[in-house]
Amino acid sequence: MPLLMIDLDNTLVDRDTAFGAAAAAFLAEHALPADDLAWLLTLDASGYAPRREVAGAMTDRYGQAVPVSAVRRFLDHGAAERVTLPEPTRRALDRARADGWTCVIVTNGRVVQQETKIRNTGLDSLVHGWVVSEAVGHKKPARQIFEAAATTVGASLDGAWLIGDSPHADIQGAVGIGARSVWVSGGRSWAETAYRPTQTATDAASAIDYVTGHVPGYGTNSISG
Repeated sequence: MPLLMIDLDNTLVDRDTAFGAAAAAFLAEHALPADDLAWLLTLDASGYAPRREVAGAMTDRYGQAVPVSAVRRFLDHGAAERVTLPEPTRRALDRARADGWTCVIVTNGRVVQQETKIRNTGLDSLVHGWVVSEAVGHKKPARQIFEAAATTVGASLDGAWLIGDSPHADIQGAVGIGARSVWVSGGRSWAETAYRPTQTATDAASAIDYVTGHVPGYGTNSISG
């Protein structure tokens, strides 16, 4: 079977919801205004904002009210310890492995955070391996991170599929290596004009089931061309 590469944050796991819950808990713990939740979510930019910039902005805003160590702990562990793996996604990965697909997670981010998510959710036992951008020195959509993913599991990029939620990091990355792709839209509309995914799915489970030839479990409208 070909290689199946899958993004982690907001694809396999709902990273944004976990970050929001962690941010709300952080504000409550330090008696900070609950209205600051919107500011933190904007600052975070779904995890795409550099952590150093986020930490610096938080330290500037909260000053002596919050120790720097607490800000670091929140950013390193808050969301990572709250993410969960949806059961439909777990079952879809089980089916993919049973069918002989080689599954590897390809994720941008820091090793300490991403591996915490992978291990805490049990994804480490559901995939054949993973690569984290910090560890390999390249971020999606760079070709090198996908080459590293294939090498990690002893597979080839020939005939590979890529599933992910980011038009730039995932779908443009797939185009760059000649792979087919499924964009996990989360209800969004595709806006890019220079490139397109092979297919669109509302969530990771239906995307995996599409690639591996299984019928999505909750309606044929889960997949669109």
